[in-house]
Parts: sequence; structure tokens; C-alpha cells
Amino acid sequence: MRNQIEFVVYGRYALFTDPLTRVGGEKCSYQIPTYQALKGICESIYWKPTFNWVIDSIRVINPIRLQSQGIRPIGYNGGNSLSYYTYLVEPKYEVRAHFEWNLFRDDLSFDRNEGKHHSIAVRMLEKGGRRDIFLGTRECQGYVEPTKYGDATSYYQGQEEMAFGLLYHSFIYPSESGQSELLATFSAPIMRHGEIVYDDKIEDLPKRFVRNYAYEKIMTSGLQEFEEGGWI
Repeated sequence: MRNQIEFVVYGRYALFTDPLTRVGGEKCSYQIPTYQALKGICESIYWKPTFNWVIDSIRVINPIRLQSQGIRPIGYNGGNSLSYYTYLVEPKYEVRAHFEWNLFRDDLSFDRNEGKHHSIAVRMLEKGGRRDIFLGTRECQGYVEPTKYGDATSYYQGQEEMAFGLLYHSFIYPSESGQSELLATFSAPIMRHGEIVYDDKIEDLPKRFVRNYAYEKIMTSGLQEFEEGGWI
């Protein structure tokens, strides 16, 4: 695929938070990264509102190991409290993703240049991303490097199937749906031989309304002249 990138992402810890464990300040990571977390990593590598990143598949390279740590987070009213966070230890994943034009942003149609955006994404990936990479939360620093998808040996390569139950999948933002509401989607991913393939269409996944949410379109007249002048 012409607009596809492949990379490996890794770090010391990861915390892909299960929303059910956040009541009372405790946090426990999912066993695998959420689709939204992977999408956020791609957006940290390179993103513009002209397009949306789509995750095709991931490969879990290192074994899934969880470790609990005592944390003293700062309270909203000042002071500290004691909580236990459960992190993934030494996570490492191979990711394959591509971008698709955001058809709801017709105000940015002049910027739909596939070759330009793919070339920038590849260059930013080689430099480790345009912004900092996080594995779920701010304290879990991640690192990305270009790779050939499938080169590394997965710890679960010999395991035929592993299910993880119903998990949070991603958000659908108004700029991606054309509706003035924020929706959360859920899925039940299955890992086969260390690989999870995201072949479900987001519009077919179970959804839950979160809140009303709107965005403002940017002024594009000057940007379009800038683009046509060959500066972008």
C-alpha cells in the first residue's frame, strides 16, 4: 500500500488504561494496546487534520507481563494520595498502519497530496516521531523505529489463539464522523500467532455516547494560497 508505514514501538513500561479500574485512582493496564493508543502513536509520528490514521495490524513481540507499583499521585485539591498502578513491563510491538483522507474535512481538500504526506511520515518515523511517543500515559515513554513488518519473532508465534474479551477500542470524534458528538467504541480482539488484525469497520463496532462535542473549521483561504505557492 502506497500510504502505509511499518514500525516497531517499545519502552520500559506501558499503561493502556482500563476505564473500569480508574474509579478511586487505581489504574490497571490492558494486556494489549488499545486501537486508540496505537492511533495516537501514529499521530505523534506525523499527523494533519487532512487525514486519519488507520491501524491495520500489530504483532506482540515480547511476553505480556504485568507489574504493580505504589504511586503517590497529586490530588486535585493538593497533597498526595497512595495508589497502585499496574503496568505492562518491557512492551514491544510491530505496527502496520496507513492513512485515509478525512472526507468530513472538505475545507482541507486542497491538502490531499498522498505522496507528500507519506514522504513526510516516513521521514518523521526515521527521526523517532515529530512529537514524544507515549505508551498509554505520560510517564510511559516510548520509542519508534522503522522496521519490516514480520521480521521479529513474536513470543506468541506458536500460540494459535488468545482472546482478551470486550475492550475499549477508540473514540469517534466529530471531525471524523460529521456529527456533533463524541462516541466511544468497543471490540473483542483476538490474537492469532502473536498478531492482531483490525479488520472490523469502526462504524460496525458497538458504540456508546460520551458527550456532545463540536469543532470549528479553520480558515483555509490563506493556507490554500500557501499550498499552491509550493511552500508546504
